[in-house]
Amino acid sequence: MQDKKIPMNPVVAVIDIGSNSIKVLVAQRQPDGLLVSLKGRTIDARISAGISKAEPRLTEDGMAGGLAAIEALLADAAPFNPTTTILVATSAVRDAVNGAEFRQRVLSATGHTIRILTGDEEANLIGRGLTCDPALATFHDFHVFDLGGGSLECLTFKNRAIAQGLSLRLGCVRLTERFVADSSAPFSADARVTIAAHTNDELARSGFRFDLPHAKAVFAGGSMTAVRLIRGAHDSQKLSETSPVIAVAELRALLEKLAPLTLQQRLDFPGMPAGRADVFPAALVTMLAIAEAGRIETFHHTLYNLRWGLAAEATG
Repeated sequence: MQDKKIPMNPVVAVIDIGSNSIKVLVAQRQPDGLLVSLKGRTIDARISAGISKAEPRLTEDGMAGGLAAIEALLADAAPFNPTTTILVATSAVRDAVNGAEFRQRVLSATGHTIRILTGDEEANLIGRGLTCDPALATFHDFHVFDLGGGSLECLTFKNRAIAQGLSLRLGCVRLTERFVADSSAPFSADARVTIAAHTNDELARSGFRFDLPHAKAVFAGGSMTAVRLIRGAHDSQKLSETSPVIAVAELRALLEKLAPLTLQQRLDFPGMPAGRADVFPAALVTMLAIAEAGRIETFHHTLYNLRWGLAAEATG
């Protein structure tokens, strides 16, 4: 997102402390009601290392890197003079036994309190953020999936209102740590089968209903953004120039290309974000398992998610 001229109207800054990355959105509500972005940036901090353990604990390196990222993003937002600054954390901090220690470090260093979102709050705020996407204005009944490092949010919209929403521990960092013996090696067939089966089991156990006939499916999160970045590198296009419509067949073909590669080879793959190369195969398998469970052939990618929902909440 490109910087724009700083407006006179109130501005909100939202920092989303995710499991794999930490992001900022600086936004403003326009007189016509449209919420617009003034600044956006993502830093791959991976504070969630160890998230799959029985007692997840943030490491010293993870907390230090997370704090540095938060300070950098607050500095990015400062020139816009935000009237409201919101810091939220999701699965990694929510589940960590020492999450309170990290929150205190951030408070002491920045003066800002981190709001810990429950899974339900996260899902509902993602849903609210999606309604800010002009490209989804004609979508009325649709499913939504937002895949992060620690969790997967699943929602159903009916008449543009959330009919069901839940959060599952199916994040790509969590699944990689749990089921991939060596993330620097080629992605094994065993890991692929195990992650797919686990995802299917968790979806079935959750009671999530794929009950919209011929419904559209929307996908948010950095892993699907990576799919478009890889496509853009192949086609010499910027992210904004790539189509948001992604066929499940394209995801399957991409997994077939990447699975035989080592981590270093994946890092060298055109368009691959460095911070996702180790967890990306697990993310692709999760996407494909969702598609199979819901008999989905095409996903519509959106960049409007949790941060937009929080900005919409803060600006009315």
